[in-house]
Amino acid sequence: MDLLRSLPLGLYLEQPQTWLHKIDPRVKFAWLMSFLTSYVLANNFWRVLLVVILILATLIARIPRRVWQQQMGWLLMLSFFILAIGAISPDAMGADYQPRLPANEQILTQPVNSKNIVQEPASNSKYSYVLFHKGPVKVTRRSLDLAVRLSTIIFTVIYSTNLYLLTTAPEEITSGIESLMQPLRRFKLPVTEIALTLTLSLRFIPLVLEEVQNLFRSVMTRAINWKKLGLKGGFKVWMTVAERLLENLLLRADQMANAMMVRGFTSPNEHRVQWHDLRFKGRDWLAIATLILFWGIRLAIGTQV
Repeated sequence: MDLLRSLPLGLYLEQPQTWLHKIDPRVKFAWLMSFLTSYVLANNFWRVLLVVILILATLIARIPRRVWQQQMGWLLMLSFFILAIGAISPDAMGADYQPRLPANEQILTQPVNSKNIVQEPASNSKYSYVLFHKGPVKVTRRSLDLAVRLSTIIFTVIYSTNLYLLTTAPEEITSGIESLMQPLRRFKLPVTEIALTLTLSLRFIPLVLEEVQNLFRSVMTRAINWKKLGLKGGFKVWMTVAERLLENLLLRADQMANAMMVRGFTSPNEHRVQWHDLRFKGRDWLAIATLILFWGIRLAIGTQV
């Protein structure tokens, strides 16, 4: 089991460099926030459209298939199962549904003797709240609506964030966020310290995956008979593994802190490292214009009625 390959969520793709890599991180962060916020009070058409846009962006960017195939495949499969389970689940309305027209249609064609009552023509509408009902399986309009909402939001939130981390280096992310947080300096917030902490956190993710992978391999190579150990014995083994994992992570953190102190990083304001020169270029302005168009379409056709 190789967690760095089987679970590549949140890892940066260094090669090849796609056009998504070359966009300013601040613009990509604005796109990410747009994907995460335009979902609010949106109709199902817009929610499905967000999923389609993310898939098309991945294909158009020519990200290697080996990178996105497993992630997108698992997410699409998970979203499909959530859609299927949510559609056949009770819609929580707590009401018995009856057809709009009586079962005996002859009632509608009987003459009305009373002069004070005006007979209305029979409705030809085929509206039905229950879309499918066979045996214990029943799909209503509300249950299908909730299923579409839940399945699309899971895919949008996870994959949009993963695509952003996949095409943006950790140093670019922190530089962009630090640039966007500059107005907060007026309120005496430690912007540089926050950016440095975020950088170290993003750099620590691969170390955590590596430690988890090594401990799992050490457990698997010992060929432990879990049936003999029982529930209590197995719990003790995994508690030992968790304790060892915590010790290794603290050791890695201590080594990272010592390395920074040796290199003179005593204060982030005094020892700043400028990784990237953030300047908007032609492709960035094009991405900003497309983002404005994105929100225009969202307000025009994506608002929930």
